[in-house]
Amino acid sequence: MLENLMDLSFVNKVASLSILDILVALAVSFALGLFIFFVYKRTFSGVMYSQSFAISLIAMNLITCLVIVAVSTNLIAALGMVGALSIVRFRTVIKEPLDLVYLFWSIAIGIIIGVGLIPLAVIGSIAIGGILSVFVHKKDGDTPYVVVVNCNDEKAEVESLELIKSRTKKQVMKSKSVSRNGIELTVEVRLSGETVSFLNELLGKPGVSNAVLVSYNGNYYM
Repeated sequence: MLENLMDLSFVNKVASLSILDILVALAVSFALGLFIFFVYKRTFSGVMYSQSFAISLIAMNLITCLVIVAVSTNLIAALGMVGALSIVRFRTVIKEPLDLVYLFWSIAIGIIIGVGLIPLAVIGSIAIGGILSVFVHKKDGDTPYVVVVNCNDEKAEVESLELIKSRTKKQVMKSKSVSRNGIELTVEVRLSGETVSFLNELLGKPGVSNAVLVSYNGNYYM
């Protein structure tokens, strides 16, 4: 019975794989997955850090490595994997552009290790991790802020814009909303130094009912 089982073709194909090669590939894949995990954790600059996404980078690396090892040794497995992946639909929304970079990095490293190019995977990961560590937190100028001002009339609007212009280095009008309750201005500014005292001056202007200053990452959403 056992001899007949060992004569089956798919068992022979599995037996042809070197256990040592599989363990080495998984070990290297796990090590580089941990490296990607720590780089992601160190360079994360979003609003809410997702531990599950960070761990999924390690799992994605290992799973991709297993898939590539399997399809590289068996044509039938390769065709079956293509069919299986064509059925799967991923619905998770990637909110941060850098998250997509890390996800693709993890998948790419799994593929490279799966085909046996371990030196390329190691050197490439070190290079990518170093570049991301240097440039993600590198500031390209002053911190951008958004000033939101609520004015009762057009005169208060003009005076508010003049005050903002005189107290900041750079100003860009982002939006203006007019309603029966008044006028709402949204202005992107670069501060002169670190002082925000002009906000108190804004609120002291006649006709200004509210003034808010918030920091943001440079993207503006309507």
